Amino acid sequence: MRHRHGLRKLNRTSSHRLAMFRNMANSLLRHEAIQTTLPKAKELRRVGEPIITLGKKPSLAHRRLAFDRLRDREVVVKVFDVLGPRFAKRNGGYLRILKSGFRKGDNAPMAFVELMDRPEAGAEAGKDNKEGAKKGSKKEAAAKAA
Repeated sequence: MRHRHGLRKLNRTSSHRLAMFRNMANSLLRHEAIQTTLPKAKELRRVGEPIITLGKKPSLAHRRLAFDRLRDREVVVKVFDVLGPRFAKRNGGYLRILKSGFRKGDNAPMAFVELMDRPEAGAEAGKDNKEGAKKGSKKEAAAKAA
C-alpha cells in the first residue's frame, strides 16, 4: 500500500527538486501556461495551487509566505493583484493539465499546464492577424500598381 508516500522524487536531490518547482511555479504564474513532462506537471499542482490560495486573501503575512516560496517580487505582486481576485470565487482547481503527446528525444509523456479562466490569447492574436492581413493587402496592392 502507498500510505503516506508523499511526493515524486523525479530522480533529483531535495534541493534540486525545490529549486526546479520554484522556477516552474514562477514561470507558470508569470506566463499562465507552460509545457513540461506529465509527472512534473502533476507535482507542480502541489506547489502552484497553494500559492494562488494565498493570493485570495491579501494580507502581509500571506505576501511574505508567497515571497518565501517563490523568491520573485514581480510574480508575488501578480499573484495578489491579478490572480487572487480572478480566482476569488473558485474553491481550488486553479490549474488545468492537458496531455500533449510524447517528447521526440526520449518519448517522455508531455503535458501543457495552464491556469483556469485565463484571458484568451487567441482574441489578441486574431486582432493582430486582421491588422496584418490589411497591411499585407496594402503592400500587395502597391506592388501590383508598381
